[in-house]
Amino acid sequence: QGQRARVSSCSSRCCSSVGPRGGLLSLQQRGRRGAAAVALRAKDSEKDGGDESHTVEMAGSVSAPPGAGKRGAEWFNSFLKRFKPVQDKSDNVTALQFEKPLFELDKRIIEVKKVAEENGVDVSSQVAELEARASQLRHETYSRLTAMQRLQVARHPNRPTFLDIVLNITDKWVELHGDRAGYDDPSLVCGVGSIDGTTFMFIGQQKGRNTKENIHRNFGMPTPNGYRKALRFMRHADKFGIPIVTFVDTPGAYAGKKAEELGQGEAIALNLREMFGLRVPILSVVIGEGGSGGALAIGCANKMLIMEHAVYYVASPEACAAILWKSREKAGEATEALRITSKDLTELGIMDEVIPEPLGAAHSDPAGAFAMLKQALMHSWDDFKDLSEDEIRLQRYAKFRKLGEYIENKDEAVPIGAGTVGPGDSPSIDEDWTEVPDQPEGLQQGYRDLLLAAEKVAQMEEKSKNNGAGAAAFGATSRSNGTSHKQVNTNV
Repeated sequence: QGQRARVSSCSSRCCSSVGPRGGLLSLQQRGRRGAAAVALRAKDSEKDGGDESHTVEMAGSVSAPPGAGKRGAEWFNSFLKRFKPVQDKSDNVTALQFEKPLFELDKRIIEVKKVAEENGVDVSSQVAELEARASQLRHETYSRLTAMQRLQVARHPNRPTFLDIVLNITDKWVELHGDRAGYDDPSLVCGVGSIDGTTFMFIGQQKGRNTKENIHRNFGMPTPNGYRKALRFMRHADKFGIPIVTFVDTPGAYAGKKAEELGQGEAIALNLREMFGLRVPILSVVIGEGGSGGALAIGCANKMLIMEHAVYYVASPEACAAILWKSREKAGEATEALRITSKDLTELGIMDEVIPEPLGAAHSDPAGAFAMLKQALMHSWDDFKDLSEDEIRLQRYAKFRKLGEYIENKDEAVPIGAGTVGPGDSPSIDEDWTEVPDQPEGLQQGYRDLLLAAEKVAQMEEKSKNNGAGAAAFGATSRSNGTSHKQVNTNV
């Protein structure tokens, strides 16, 4: 009440003040004077322990009840506490089903510390034992996660999003908007930023934290306008020689009626084609879930990285279960069969590197995850910063050409329909399926040039003793130089 009384008296005096030209002061000036008086009064009351004799007002002195300044300072401090970081992290973090024992143990440790502090008892040894037990339990829990549990971690509502990451790993960041066609898709964010003095073009899919923000971001599912915006800034980066870093975190491209009318398939296909022709290095990081063509539309990169608890799939396990078993209850089996975890993807050669996460995943220690991601990103950039434009495009082409498996010796294969195919057997391929049409004029010469360039890149890789995925792809391409013309035509 004393606070409101002083604000009212200050406002009334400001209203009666006369400006230099004889008119009343503007409402904005009066508001500034009143706010300044309240701030100075609260500040002085904190310094003087609530002594009102030292209170200063912009519009003159006025008497106030004893203790009113102290109450105002307490109210002001309580208001500012709303904007401070949460002290108890568990109050603001969603616990998954398998994480609940960990949260209970952490809560118990906090309670023991609080009771010991209130009673002045030394329980440091007991607390250290509980903390060691919690760390061991957390390690055991996250070291044996199933594929379905990893999928839940990848979808965790507190998992760092693209903007969380880019704002914490960059020194400078400027967001860019618009697809130059009248729309700016908020689910796909683009911008220019610098890390350790190196400028990058950052492109990433953005999810929300709550229902309102998820609706605004369309749950991280870009529309055709979003992919066209991404392509616009990829071309911009290609024009000015800026390396591109993409962050994948989407359940898939938006499949609504409006998106199909606007050409969702065409927008994704155009991105796929154009990304293979860009002259700058492209690094792609899967930070959450990468679903279907919506992830691939910004994921045709020279090097693909994935965070430890992220997933990457051609169709969501729920959709796969609905198609194969006509029931979403089989999502767990579908998750195992799809092999969507980071470990499976690196074994299959789809992902090049796994970025480790802190113990308890990225949502439990975002700062630690940011540091690990930044280190992996800059280390990957070092592998490509000295390559020429042709070598960059060739490496990207070779990386995707080597994906998948094929049969070299048909005699060792089991013909289709000749019996049950065992786990180690492979069905034979009919030659009619692989007939090569007449090749355009000049194609052979272009392929020879491609092989020469690949051999040059392979030699450079051997000299630098780089055993990355790029070197393996180049070596495979170089070895194919001695194959028959029929095999060459088949590869083309």
